Amino acid sequence: MKIIIAADLGHFRAYKVTKEPMESPRITLIESYDSIEGHAKLGETLSDAAGRFGRGGGKNEVAKDGERHNIELETEKRLIKTIAKDINSLITREKCRKWHLAAGEKINKRIIENLKPEVRAKLDKNITADLTGMDKSEILNIFK
Repeated sequence: MKIIIAADLGHFRAYKVTKEPMESPRITLIESYDSIEGHAKLGETLSDAAGRFGRGGGKNEVAKDGERHNIELETEKRLIKTIAKDINSLITREKCRKWHLAAGEKINKRIIENLKPEVRAKLDKNITADLTGMDKSEILNIFK
């Protein structure tokens, strides 16, 4: 048995691949979720209203709105850690010997860096592509 995981910041799909003797491999969705946080634009979660943060005070100072302090980056880091945690749990729970990952170029390496060493060691194929929107049969063909 193998597991294929397709992930991006807004979607997580895990498939189990089974093959009976004399049959073609079958792929079954075993875990799936969508992260609203991964799809929300920053403006949808924060107010843009001036006055939320302090402004410059002196007459020769330029009044500035406060910075968002890398909120987008922090959200991305948190989502990547969640994906890695879910992969660690799934691979351990399913006791599979090999698994495959498909995640976009922007997050792929960082997901792998956040995996437990024993889970990372079982990673058989890694594709830097977002396959979360693909049909499961197409995903199976990519990983054959």
